Amino acid sequence: MSAVLHIGLVVNPLAGLGGSLAMKGSDGEDLRQRVAALPPQARDRALQRTVRALQMLQPAAGSVRFSCWAGDMGERALQGLALDYEVLGDAPANLTSATDTRAAVTQLAAAGIDLLLFAGGDGTARDVFDVVGERCPVLGIPAGVKMHSAVFAVSPEAAGELLLRLVDGGLVGVQAQEVRDIDETAFRQGIVRSRFYGEMMVPSEGHYLQHTKVGGREDPDLAIADIAAWQAQGMNPECTYLIGPGSTTAAIMHELGLPNTLLGVDVIRGGQVLAADADEATLLQLLAEAPGPTQLVATVIGGQGHLFGRGNQQFSPAVIRGVGLDNITVVAAKSKITALQGRPLLVDTNDAALDRELCGYRVINTGYDDFVLYRVSARD
Repeated sequence: MSAVLHIGLVVNPLAGLGGSLAMKGSDGEDLRQRVAALPPQARDRALQRTVRALQMLQPAAGSVRFSCWAGDMGERALQGLALDYEVLGDAPANLTSATDTRAAVTQLAAAGIDLLLFAGGDGTARDVFDVVGERCPVLGIPAGVKMHSAVFAVSPEAAGELLLRLVDGGLVGVQAQEVRDIDETAFRQGIVRSRFYGEMMVPSEGHYLQHTKVGGREDPDLAIADIAAWQAQGMNPECTYLIGPGSTTAAIMHELGLPNTLLGVDVIRGGQVLAADADEATLLQLLAEAPGPTQLVATVIGGQGHLFGRGNQQFSPAVIRGVGLDNITVVAAKSKITALQGRPLLVDTNDAALDRELCGYRVINTGYDDFVLYRVSARD
């Protein structure tokens, strides 16, 4: 079966309530006190907008599952929908706070989710950023008063449609987008003072970069050159890199000015080749001796879509585990991904447990500062 998209869901129940109270936002103790006096049905704005987004995913039931927080922080939005979910924690009996949001996001991220879906405004985005930074793709359901951050979909339905496209195997890009917020005290006095807090990785509709287009289509050679340039410039001289076989990874070695084994694995660090055409035993030895971090760089076999288990068996289960699943970089031109026509990338490491661990959704570098989020499965 194909990979199931694992989404973490957290809802800020107070999001957007300050707007109806003419408070220009939903932060602060004054707002909390006024919200406490509202009847329960008047507090459902974030809940209703979350349900609107989730309803778009019902056709994908069976291909998506949720982990969420109890009650108003997520569970209520999923109740009554034909979507699988598990509740990981309890919401407070009284009004929630930023501390509750951060606690929920922390545990959801630790649950191995592929993407975090949150409903709120700029304040909620800041809380999410404080926990996950750029480590986990996120998508915001717009439910707040202040919406200066670029991490939100244009509407709840747009958020659902984007996730549905991802489940269906569509080409969905991933971009670093700004998290911003304003000074609410100044805003209530008519002064707009926006502040940049950081960036999070956000799925967006897939697109081709202008400089990799030829006649409206991607030029694979230019795309590979862009991938190589992006990877080369970001390399850490203290990191040990295991560069897998393939023309895309060969372009990275060419960009670095290093000799390459097209059908083998080369190991490099600090601009030097430590081992050429290395076998499993050599890779394990170099991993054991590595003085700093390690990274595995792999590409996809065109047509078949295999990531591991075809042509790169030097990346054995022991090697992959030695590097760590979080330290795998996948590179491939978008034309290679779109040629799969929605089929997942495949893993066949001869270790069923590892194959299951590798399944899910993985970020793929498809150009210069260009990424997509795509599913990985143990079966087509």
